[in-house]
Amino acid sequence: MNSSFGGALGGMYMLDPFETRSISAENPDGSVGAGAKEIPQGGPARDLGVGWKVRPCIDLPPESLTTLADIEGPGMIRHIWITADPRSYRDCILRIHWDGATQPSVEAPLGDFFCNGNGMRYNVTSLPICVNPSGGFNCYFPMPFRKSCRITIQNENPAPIQGFFYQINYGLGAVPNDAAYFHAQYRISMTKREYPEHLILDGVKGEGQYVGTFLTWIQMSDGWWGEGEVKFYIDGDTDHPTWCGTGTEDYFGGAWCFGETFCAPFSGYPLQQKEGEKVPKHGLYRWHIMDPIRFHKDLRVTVQALGWWPEGIYQPLTDEISSVAYWYQRGDTEPFPPFPKRYQRMPR
Repeated sequence: MNSSFGGALGGMYMLDPFETRSISAENPDGSVGAGAKEIPQGGPARDLGVGWKVRPCIDLPPESLTTLADIEGPGMIRHIWITADPRSYRDCILRIHWDGATQPSVEAPLGDFFCNGNGMRYNVTSLPICVNPSGGFNCYFPMPFRKSCRITIQNENPAPIQGFFYQINYGLGAVPNDAAYFHAQYRISMTKREYPEHLILDGVKGEGQYVGTFLTWIQMSDGWWGEGEVKFYIDGDTDHPTWCGTGTEDYFGGAWCFGETFCAPFSGYPLQQKEGEKVPKHGLYRWHIMDPIRFHKDLRVTVQALGWWPEGIYQPLTDEISSVAYWYQRGDTEPFPPFPKRYQRMPR
């Protein structure tokens, strides 16, 4: 297997067939030999001149759409790094369009895409997503494209976001005919006691594989909140799923109500915030890298919100759950549901 498509460290001696390119504020279109050309107009580099960190970041104007990358393919995104003011985490929407499609294949609040939910900053150490001190967002999901890739950031805040830093590393070259497109979709809901379930993903048609889940869980009551199951309805499943978990903490690789936070390569519980907070908050991730959920026709994913009543009776919970689903898919992307408005995403 070519190291470009997920080979282990032992394959690094194999020369990569791609042409290396990188987009940042210092080289906005990734052109060959075009980095660090900005001419100082005052600022920290005024005495050093061209080539000395003149334009390391950009500002996002209020209520604006900014194109971070517009790349002609074929090629593959290899690594995305971003850091910005935490105000951007829920107010800014990250979108990625493949091959000129009007429908984005990636659409999520900036922070949630990188597993920092509820507008909060905390460290995450996993295989495809890392958030390093202090607020360094890193994504290592490989993202092949054939014709083009367009990455945008939409600032819905009525004030500017100053000091937005980014770098997008990619390779130009042919991709395999059977390579699927990367997708990520955000949803947020308040569960109801009558039917305490959050819909993580629905409306996916075609062939692909599900590779990851991120949840932010905000409790509206005290006590244990993670008794509900995660379910995958695959290829025509109706009332009953093919893939059914045994509990929320079980799905995220833990056991017996967690007891503490942790980060591991494929699953983690990096956020548990209770003391001094109006409502308890939790952040969890699970990557299906070694065990992808393969589908051939369609896919729906849900999680239940259950706790305990006294005497061992399940308690339906009214909690706020937000999620990002990550998957690869062949063919056209079905329209996503309407994106939640800014006030609906406001951190609690």
